[in-house]
Amino acid sequence: MKGKRVFERLKQGLEGIIDKITKTELKESKLEPILWELKLLLLENDVAYSVAERLCSTVSASLNGMEIGRFKDIEKLVTESLREAVAEVLQTEKTDLLKSAAIKRSSGDPLVLVFVGINGSGKTTTIAKIAHFLIQERFSVVLACSDTYRAGSIEQLVEHGRRLGIRVIRHQYGSDAAAVAYDAVNYARANGIDVVLIDTAGRMQTNTNLMEEMRKIVRVVQPDITVFVGDALTGNDAVTQAEEFSKHVKINGSILTKVDADVKGGSAISVVYVTGKPILYLGVGQGYEDLIQFKPEIIIDRLFA
Repeated sequence: MKGKRVFERLKQGLEGIIDKITKTELKESKLEPILWELKLLLLENDVAYSVAERLCSTVSASLNGMEIGRFKDIEKLVTESLREAVAEVLQTEKTDLLKSAAIKRSSGDPLVLVFVGINGSGKTTTIAKIAHFLIQERFSVVLACSDTYRAGSIEQLVEHGRRLGIRVIRHQYGSDAAAVAYDAVNYARANGIDVVLIDTAGRMQTNTNLMEEMRKIVRVVQPDITVFVGDALTGNDAVTQAEEFSKHVKINGSILTKVDADVKGGSAISVVYVTGKPILYLGVGQGYEDLIQFKPEIIIDRLFA
C-alpha cells in the first residue's frame, strides 16, 4: 500500500501504551492514568473525541479485573483488547460499488453517484479516479458537472473526461446544478450508460445556499450512492465535515484523499464512527490508479502488526 507512513505515530504510541498496561495491575485505579494517556494519544492523532472516549471505555471494560493465568501472554491479551476495540469502531455496513453497478446494469438503469465535500478535498480528481476504476472493470461512465459555481470546475472535469475518453454533461456557469445532474441521468438512460458520476460545488457545511443546492440535486436525481470526499490531512476538520454533511443528505460512504501523506491517520477511524457508514476508498496519490479499496483490516494490521 502507498502511504506507508500513515498511522506511524499512532502505532508507535500504542506500542508504548501496551507496554505500560502490560507492566501494571489490571484494576481500575491502576489503569485509569494509562487510559487517560491513551485518550490523549488518540486525540493528538486526529481521532475524534467521541471515538477516543468509546475506545478507552471499551478497553477499560475489557481489561479491568481480568484474571491472568501464570502462563498467559499479557502483552498479547492487551494488544488483542485494543485490536477488538478499534475493530468495533470500524464495524459498519459494506457498500460494494462494483456489485451495485452490476445490479443496476442488469435492471437496465444507470447507477447514480453524487459526490459531496468542500473545495480542496480532491473531490473532482477522486471522481476521475472512480471513473477510471469503473472503466477498467468494463462499466460505461458519464460525468456530470453540477459544480456550476467554482471558476474552472467545468474545464477541470471536461479535461478528465477527455483523458478518460468519456462524455461530460455540462451547462454554463451559474446554471441550475440540479438540471445538469438530471440531464446526465437522462443521457445515461437514453444511451445505455452504466454509471453516472455527479460532481457538486465544493461547499463549506455552513454555507446555507450551497447546502440547499446539494439537497436539491439529491432530491431531483435520487442517487443510489452519495459519497462524502474528505482530505485526510485536515484531520478532525474532515471528521466534522463528514458529520455535518451527513446531517443534510444521506451519506452512504466516504472516500479519504491524500492518505499517502497522512502520518496520523485518526480521521480514517473517526469518519466511519461519526457517519455510521463505511469508507469506500482511500486516495493515495495523484494518478488515476492511486485509489485503493478500504478494508478495516488495513488499519488494524497497520496499527498492531
